[in-house]
Amino acid sequence: MLIPEFAPQSGVLVTWPHQQSDWKDQLDSVEPVYLEIARAVTTHEQLLVICHDASHRQGIIERLAGAAISTRNISFACVPSNDTWVRDYGPLAVRLDGKMILQDYTFNAWGGKYAAALDDQVTGALYRAGVFGEPGYQRYGLVLEGGSIDVDGCGTLLTTTRCLLAATRNPGLGKDGLEDCFHRQLGIERVLWLEHGALSGDDTDAHVDMLARFCSPDTIAYSQCPDPNDAHNLSLAAMEQELLEFRTVSGEPYRLVPLPIPQPIHDKQGQRLPASYANFLVINDAVLLPVYDDPADRIAQQALAACFPERDIIPINCLALIRQYGSLHCATMQLPAGVLPAASD
Repeated sequence: MLIPEFAPQSGVLVTWPHQQSDWKDQLDSVEPVYLEIARAVTTHEQLLVICHDASHRQGIIERLAGAAISTRNISFACVPSNDTWVRDYGPLAVRLDGKMILQDYTFNAWGGKYAAALDDQVTGALYRAGVFGEPGYQRYGLVLEGGSIDVDGCGTLLTTTRCLLAATRNPGLGKDGLEDCFHRQLGIERVLWLEHGALSGDDTDAHVDMLARFCSPDTIAYSQCPDPNDAHNLSLAAMEQELLEFRTVSGEPYRLVPLPIPQPIHDKQGQRLPASYANFLVINDAVLLPVYDDPADRIAQQALAACFPERDIIPINCLALIRQYGSLHCATMQLPAGVLPAASD
């Protein structure tokens, strides 16, 4: 089945921002975020960096050196991309019949909102380049983004109807059809569908990784907004009620851990940006938490520490990252143990 994020990992995958991406005018502000992600990840495991080309690779190496970040646990692959949201076009690692398979789903940029032809080819190009070692590979025509689903490792998948049933992704394929695909391809036994929940500025059509996340098979951390004056209040309250009604595989209520919503952050045009603490990344022995220079940062850190008592909580300032409507989890993809070859000394 699809391997959960909190399982042991061999590394993390990122696509570094470049001049041909939407970050071209914001590289000075966003690259420091990637440097801090690199610093945190390489303390615990490997980092695989996708570079646009050889010149870009050299520039990244120089930036890492300037930040005193060793490349000992970093490998590089030159594959052109449209943008950096590798969560949604990176590989999904599945273990079926004892064999690890990297599944490569079609990526159409959240229903055709942006150019995506290069992004859609990244995982296949990485596999053909041999960077993944031993796992097998399977390409699927189904449109599916990694940020739109979350799993508990026990056969349960959590997602949102607003995203997966969008007509711009898999038209004509309803809940039953999708659940059948998830069962056959991902080893999923049941799907928990959230009908409510969305963040302003999120152009993914309500990816679940902005809203609610499995921390263990019986614990879900979720975005909560008790402020009646906040536009998110009604939608997230309705989502909370749905979560209260969900049951674990064994039939028990989930342990639900609320995460606050930061104070509204807007871009220069006045658009509210999708700042979410639920967009955290679990790695070996740590959790990388996006923070936003907000008083709620500390509350979120304490809440996640209770969810992951045996892991360090490492805050990463993601104010620059949300300028393009995603956060830390969106910009990364974990690679379970057995995907990357062991680092050489």
